[in-house]
Amino acid sequence: MAIGPIGIAANPASGKDVRRLVARASVFDNQEKCAIIRRAVVGAMAASAREFRFLPDTHGITEAALEEFATELHFEPVDSPATGSALDTTRAARGLKEAGCAVVITLGGDGTNRAFALGWHDAPLVPVSTGTNNVFPRFVEATIAGAAAGLIATGAVALEEVAKPTKVICVEIEDEKDDLALIDAVLTRQRFVGSRALLDADQLQLALLTRAEPSAVGVTAIGGLIQPVSEDADHGLLLKMGEGGDIVYAPIAPGLYQDVSVRSVAAVSPGERIEIRGPGVLAFDGERERILKPGQKAWLRLERNGPRVVDTQRTLELAACRGVFRRKSTGETDAH
Repeated sequence: MAIGPIGIAANPASGKDVRRLVARASVFDNQEKCAIIRRAVVGAMAASAREFRFLPDTHGITEAALEEFATELHFEPVDSPATGSALDTTRAARGLKEAGCAVVITLGGDGTNRAFALGWHDAPLVPVSTGTNNVFPRFVEATIAGAAAGLIATGAVALEEVAKPTKVICVEIEDEKDDLALIDAVLTRQRFVGSRALLDADQLQLALLTRAEPSAVGVTAIGGLIQPVSEDADHGLLLKMGEGGDIVYAPIAPGLYQDVSVRSVAAVSPGERIEIRGPGVLAFDGERERILKPGQKAWLRLERNGPRVVDTQRTLELAACRGVFRRKSTGETDAH
């Protein structure tokens, strides 16, 4: 029994920022993203999914991919302001929620999924990595990602069996709207947003991490190389940077290691509020986003109420145990 359509949100800007020039990050062009979506759709169709809703991106990536299956599927776009910015992803997330999507496949990095979560806080996601900072999305073959999404959309596997809420950082800013981070919220010494990417470790002041992964790239790796914290752990990690601390040689971007001076490290429990003050710039999930004026306060709080990320391996294991992909042979044996 179908639970709802599959949503698709592909970010045409992911995998193309300044880190291709100043670091050694890979490029994910739109042709490759279109191919990834096609493979995901094939996987979803193998699980009998036929209903799709999608973000109509400014490059027509998803629509072009879906058109190949126009005679076999039903698909519709949701409303988008078509600004070519993260606002499109946030608005589309709300539209996909209103459309009753059972699960959403996202293509992008940490920033893309953060923008989506701003529109649908506890969205059921199968995040496929096509960005730069790829801690939140999974490196999973799109065919299998699509199959997992299809199994959930058709009710063959219940979402509750294979997904649980992730940790997030809720951000309150004095006299301004709230914000959100999925992996890390960082206070920098910089005074402007600029190219957004965090590429100078000397500018880091403080970081709250939902997870600290030594095998990842970005600010989370700084904590991970000192005191690893998994996504499954109930706590997060607070780092305070500055002169006089231990030096950690960490990969702050793909192909870019820098020395980072860390003065203190502390575990942070859910609900605990961390107060910070400007001046500075707040960066979320690897990108500078919000300017704090001198004396302006902000509060960071760890919670486990974020997007429900689908465990694709567990989903396929359950489907296998239930015989979802097995069929009885209808052919006759030749007696001669």
